[in-house]
Amino acid sequence: MSNERPTAEELRQGITVEVVQGDQDVESEDREPVVGEVGTVYEDTPEGPEVELKNGVVGHVQSIVHEE
Repeated sequence: MSNERPTAEELRQGITVEVVQGDQDVESEDREPVVGEVGTVYEDTPEGPEVELKNGVVGHVQSIVHEE
Protein backbone atom coordinates (compact mmCIF):
# COMPACT_ATOMS: atom_id res chain seq x y z
CA MET A 1 0.00 0.00 0.00
CA SER A 2 1.51 3.28 -1.08
CA ASN A 3 1.84 6.11 1.38
CA GLU A 4 1.14 8.76 -1.25
CA ARG A 5 -1.95 10.87 -0.79
CA PRO A 6 -4.02 11.62 -3.87
CA THR A 7 -4.14 15.17 -5.20
CA ALA A 8 -7.31 17.24 -5.42
CA GLU A 9 -7.25 16.75 -9.21
CA GLU A 10 -7.47 12.96 -8.75
CA LEU A 11 -10.61 13.17 -6.63
CA ARG A 12 -14.16 13.16 -7.96
CA GLN A 13 -17.60 13.29 -6.40
CA GLY A 14 -18.71 9.87 -5.26
CA ILE A 15 -15.22 8.41 -4.79
CA THR A 16 -14.88 6.67 -1.42
CA VAL A 17 -11.96 8.07 0.57
CA GLU A 18 -10.47 7.99 4.06
CA VAL A 19 -10.14 11.40 5.67
CA VAL A 20 -8.79 12.82 8.90
CA GLN A 21 -10.72 15.77 10.28
CA GLY A 22 -8.88 19.06 10.67
CA ASP A 23 -8.95 19.03 14.46
CA GLN A 24 -7.14 15.69 14.60
CA ASP A 25 -3.38 15.29 14.44
CA VAL A 26 -2.59 13.82 11.02
CA GLU A 27 0.62 12.28 12.37
CA SER A 28 -1.01 10.75 15.44
CA GLU A 29 -1.25 6.96 15.55
CA ASP A 30 -4.53 6.96 17.47
CA ARG A 31 -6.45 9.16 15.05
CA GLU A 32 -9.80 7.91 13.84
CA PRO A 33 -10.04 8.08 10.05
CA VAL A 34 -13.50 8.67 8.61
CA VAL A 35 -14.49 6.80 5.46
CA GLY A 36 -17.10 8.27 3.13
CA GLU A 37 -18.01 9.46 -0.33
CA VAL A 38 -16.59 12.74 -1.61
CA GLY A 39 -19.21 15.47 -1.93
CA THR A 40 -17.05 18.56 -2.56
CA VAL A 41 -13.32 18.86 -3.26
CA TYR A 42 -11.80 22.08 -1.93
CA GLU A 43 -8.03 22.36 -2.35
CA ASP A 44 -4.71 20.65 -1.87
CA THR A 45 -3.07 21.31 1.50
CA PRO A 46 0.10 19.94 3.10
CA GLU A 47 -2.11 17.54 5.10
CA GLY A 48 -3.77 16.22 1.96
CA PRO A 49 -6.62 17.44 -0.24
CA GLU A 50 -9.42 19.03 1.77
CA VAL A 51 -12.88 17.65 0.98
CA GLU A 52 -16.38 17.59 2.35
CA LEU A 53 -17.92 14.14 2.41
CA LYS A 54 -21.55 13.56 1.51
CA ASN A 55 -22.22 12.97 5.23
CA GLY A 56 -21.00 16.50 6.03
CA VAL A 57 -17.60 15.60 7.48
CA VAL A 58 -14.83 17.95 6.34
CA GLY A 59 -11.31 16.63 6.41
CA HIS A 60 -8.06 15.90 4.61
CA VAL A 61 -7.92 12.87 2.33
CA GLN A 62 -5.38 10.29 3.40
CA SER A 63 -6.20 7.65 0.83
CA ILE A 64 -8.73 6.46 -1.73
CA VAL A 65 -10.63 3.39 -0.55
CA HIS A 66 -10.61 0.87 -3.39
CA GLU A 67 -13.51 -1.55 -3.52
CA GLU A 68 -12.41 -5.15 -3.21
